[in-house]
Amino acid sequence: MTSWELLSIGAILLLGVPHGGLDGAVARRIGWPSGLMSWLGFHLAYVILAALAAGLWWLFPLAGLGAFLLISALHFGRSDIASVGTDSLPWIAHGGLVPIAIPNLQPTLVEPIFIILVGAENANLLLNGLISLFLPWLLILIGYCFYAYKHSQYRRSLVSLFGFVVLVIILPPLVSFALYFCFWHSRGHMLRLWQSLGLTERRRSGLEAAVYTVMSWLTAGLIFYYVQTPSTAALVKLTFIGLAALTLPHMLLVDYAARKHHLREELS
Repeated sequence: MTSWELLSIGAILLLGVPHGGLDGAVARRIGWPSGLMSWLGFHLAYVILAALAAGLWWLFPLAGLGAFLLISALHFGRSDIASVGTDSLPWIAHGGLVPIAIPNLQPTLVEPIFIILVGAENANLLLNGLISLFLPWLLILIGYCFYAYKHSQYRRSLVSLFGFVVLVIILPPLVSFALYFCFWHSRGHMLRLWQSLGLTERRRSGLEAAVYTVMSWLTAGLIFYYVQTPSTAALVKLTFIGLAALTLPHMLLVDYAARKHHLREELS
């Protein structure tokens, strides 16, 4: 593993993961009750969902990675266009960047990562499945170009998507993913949420996010220390299984619960 790839993993853990630390603020904004028991209930539910995602991957690696790629597609796709709309075609086009474009445009570099995560046989099965999705995604991307021509609010998002496709082509997969995850997805999520919070809530949420972030770093460090596998493989596994575990409750809260609450407010 190159120094750039190690730096990318460090960026994912240090710069990307902390954006989930604001999930408590999201929960309060959509009406999660205040009080100690409600606070404990929220965190217990969050931890249980994260543990279920990690457990699925641990017991069934192929299903775990496949589920993570699907969840990532749904979550990243919606996040990319969160400020301009929720239309299905742009959503699918943006959602395919990480789980479809990266494996298909950099297959020889993605394969060893998948082998570390799920084993050689499962990696081959998964890559073959993703290869079959590339042409449909490419056609959707072409359709998105015409769609954005007619719906001008999506043009900036389309240009950004093409920019990341170029990065995927010229950069190693861990590097391009880190750039996308840290400086586009995580940054955009945090800015949108932060701008929607009042001053008092910002103080509370900032402290809360800092505590959660430090706790996640400490947990990751302890797991990495006790895992009895080569350090590079352990680091890759820790990073992506950890992302899968945190993405499930984060996506359910941000993309489902918060959206449902927003739609209910619009109808009331």
